[in-house]
Order: sequence, then C-alpha cells, then structure tokens
Amino acid sequence: MLVFRQLFDPTSSTYTYLLGCSISGEAVLIDTVFEQARRDAALLAELGLRLVWTLDTHVHADHVTGAWLLKQRLGSGIALAAASGAAGADRLLEDGDRVAFGRRALEVRATPGHTNGCVTYVLDDESMAFTGDCLLIRGTGRTDFQQGDPRALYRSVRSRIFSLPETCLLYPAHDYRGLTASSVAEEKRFNPRLGGEIGEGDYVGHMKNLALPHPKKIDEAVPANLRCGQPGNNGPGNETRVPGEPTWAPLRFTFGGVWEVEPPWLEENLAAVRVLDVREPSEFDGPLGHIKGAILIPLGELAGRAAELPRDRPVVAVCRAGSRSAHATAILQKAGFADVANLPGGMLRWRAEGRAVEGGAV
Repeated sequence: MLVFRQLFDPTSSTYTYLLGCSISGEAVLIDTVFEQARRDAALLAELGLRLVWTLDTHVHADHVTGAWLLKQRLGSGIALAAASGAAGADRLLEDGDRVAFGRRALEVRATPGHTNGCVTYVLDDESMAFTGDCLLIRGTGRTDFQQGDPRALYRSVRSRIFSLPETCLLYPAHDYRGLTASSVAEEKRFNPRLGGEIGEGDYVGHMKNLALPHPKKIDEAVPANLRCGQPGNNGPGNETRVPGEPTWAPLRFTFGGVWEVEPPWLEENLAAVRVLDVREPSEFDGPLGHIKGAILIPLGELAGRAAELPRDRPVVAVCRAGSRSAHATAILQKAGFADVANLPGGMLRWRAEGRAVEGGAV
C-alpha cells in the first residue's frame, strides 16, 4: 500500500511530497524545503517510515532544498538529475532511471525547459506524476533564466507528460492559488498556455512576453541548491554545521509543531525546569493532584500573564491530557520563551505511571 502526503511551505508556496511503502517502511521525499526539514522528519517518525531518498525535480531558485540537512539527520541519500550540475548528490539521475522505495518505485523522465536539469517523477503504475516547475496547474514554469528554453519546455510537456494516461494525477512543485493537484486530461484540455490546439510558436510567444520579476531568493537559493542544500562556510576554518536542536532535554518534535519531553526525564530533572500547569484551579487541586513546585496559570490567562513566569529555566507545560499544554507552548514561544516543551499525556499519564504528585486522590 502506498503512503502519500502532500506538504506545503507557505513562505515559498512549495509542495513537498512524501511517498512511502507501507510494507517495507521505506520512503522518499520530493522537493524538500530546508526550513521544513524538522517537520518532515517528525512526520516520517510518526508514520514509522525510514527515509531512503530525497529527490529534487530541479535546482530551485525560490527556496533552499532540505536534502543535505535531512541526510545529516536521517542518513537519507540525495538524488537529482545529472543535468542539474549540482555537486554533493549520492545519485545523479538520467532519463529512464528508477528510484525504488520498498516495493514501489518512481520513473525518472527528463523534462527540460524550465531548467536544463528538470525531471518529472512518475509512480510505477502511472497513477501519479510529480512535475516540479515544468507543468503547473493551469500553467507552466517560467523559461527566462537558469537555461530556460520555452521550446524545450513545450516539447517536454507534450511528449513526456501528456503521453501519460489521462487519469494520471499531476502534482506540481508550486501553486500560488491554493490548488493542489490536476490530471493529464485536465491540463491537455484546459491549460491556457499549452493545452488544446495551442502550438509551439504560440507558447514561445506567450512565454517571451511574461516580463516576470526574478525570484526574491534566487541569489541565495541557486548556489545553495547547487550544493544540494549544504550551507556555505563563513570563512577558513569554519566548518558547516547542522542547525542546532535544543540541548536542555532529550526532546521530540511532533508533526504538529510541538516539542515534547517524556515524564521519566521530567521527574528526574524537576529542579532544572519550571513546570507550568495550565489547568483550572479546581483541577490543580482536584483528584489528579499536581506536580511538586508547579506554577498554576490557567490557559485562558496565559497570554496576559506570561511575564509572571521566570525565564531562568526551561518551561515544561502540563495539563490534564496534553492538549491545552501543547497550545500553551505556542503562547509561550510567541511571548519570547525559547526553551519550552509539552508533557504529552498530561497528568493522566503522570498519575497512571505512578509518579509523585502533591494533593489529589489517594
């Protein structure tokens, strides 16, 4: 069975695609974003998948790929087109290659035109294709920089993508209007740039007169992506390092965007943190009791009272079951608290595991 998720980066309007084999647990990510690597790693962990490859459809000009960073964190391989000119990849792909993940695979189809190194990844049963910036939903990628060639792009779409079954679903690398997917049949009929009876000359004339501004991050993104997302050194002797994770506790980052710390660590390190209980007073003094030394600020009052919390130690938020306290971590981060974590399972789990409390029912 195929595991499939479509993820979105709002800053660059980039779609990242997770495909996994539920039998083997192997997975690939297509078109990752550097700033979203932590999110992607959390989702893989929660779904029980092992990342074997990160794939890029081309050298992006509007964001930095997360390929290098995910390799550092998860040990995944980096693959993209040989024609991209990028250095640092573990596998350089040619037209017709297959990238396997468990019992599933993606076929590599060269689709140049937006850049020389653009490829489209086609799922083994031709039910899905990931078109990068070659073919967008009711549009196409631009052709005015990075070796762009409107004639090549027209031919790529017509011969390599429109030749797929009409039921094949198409997933682009970007969309700026909130559209998520299309199909070969739809784009052949409705794409205003090259669908229907639009000829190559018509398309070339259209693309040469777009007069679009260059992407804002092109000067940063292209050099970084030619290194597969590896950050550049800041001078002699300065080694490139993986962006740091919090070190004050063995934290886990969830796909929901929350840092969590487990009860055993908290119980052994109560003196090193501030425990913030965001339940109501009646719950704080109720049957479940509360953790020794906990500070009570109900969730509804937290935004206005965050300044009451000392900032000398990390803060661990707790509630009855872990939901309100997860929201509390977001409130605290917005208020400028850097070291914040949630206690998953809350006091229900704390009591069920037999950990010490003050008050509460015997």
